[in-house]
Parts: sequence; C-alpha cells; structure tokens
Amino acid sequence: MNPFPPDFPERSTGRRALRLTVLVSENATWHHRPLYTEIVHRAHAAGLAGASVFRGIEGFGASSHVHTTRLLSLGQDLPVAVLVVDAEERIRAFLPELDELMTDGLVLLDPCEAIRYGGGSGRPTGGGAGTGGDPGPGPGPVVEPPA
Repeated sequence: MNPFPPDFPERSTGRRALRLTVLVSENATWHHRPLYTEIVHRAHAAGLAGASVFRGIEGFGASSHVHTTRLLSLGQDLPVAVLVVDAEERIRAFLPELDELMTDGLVLLDPCEAIRYGGGSGRPTGGGAGTGGDPGPGPGPVVEPPA
C-alpha cells in the first residue's frame, strides 16, 4: 500500500551542482571582519543558492599544528568550513571573489547532486516525527529547476 497521497510528487534524481568548500582559520579576517563572514555575505550578494559555515572541533593545516577544543587554550584558531552549493557556472563565476579574499586556506570544488527539501514549496509539513504531529511523509523532496 502506498502511504503517499495520489498527487504527491515522485522522488527525482535532483540536479547536478558544484559544492564549494572554503577551509580557513576562524581567526582569519578581511578588513577587521571574520573572513568566513565576508565570504557568506559576498555569496549572498552574488545571488548564490545558499552558504553555511561550520566550525571544526579539531584540525591542522599547512602549519602542521593541531588545533583542538579539548586543550586549555579553549579552542582558539579552530578550522572553519564555508560550504556553498549552486550550479557549476554560478560557483565558478564566484571564484574571483575568493581570489580577492584568500591569502591562506584551501578551496575545494566537488561535483554533487542537489536535492532540495522544503523551503517554500507550498506543501504542508505534516508535523513530522517527534513533533507530536502526524508522522506522515513530511514535505518530501523539491527538486530545484535548472538555472
């Protein structure tokens, strides 16, 4: 028996995208502002699909010095990853912005498949599991149309 309503869209394979990962130190700055903040704001201004910043709990880079939250240093200068996913041509058009900002760090480009869930699809969420509501199918995937 199919638990989904008849008009519920079938899962699609998504769309091809490029994942940009920028790895920098949390103490890196651009004009007295955290570098990761500048990258996010420039990605937003460039109209990219979205950006997220993740703070590492441990890591090392070119200096070979291990930074960690477990030492008495209270985790100063931890690694930070800024992730941005969008169509390949839009990500590649954004790379000159990074050229201007980056003095130290690493930029990774990975092809990926993007499937977007929710985000204004207009379909009800149904409460979802663990919310006390109907644990039905939830919002389901919403595949972004090609740009």
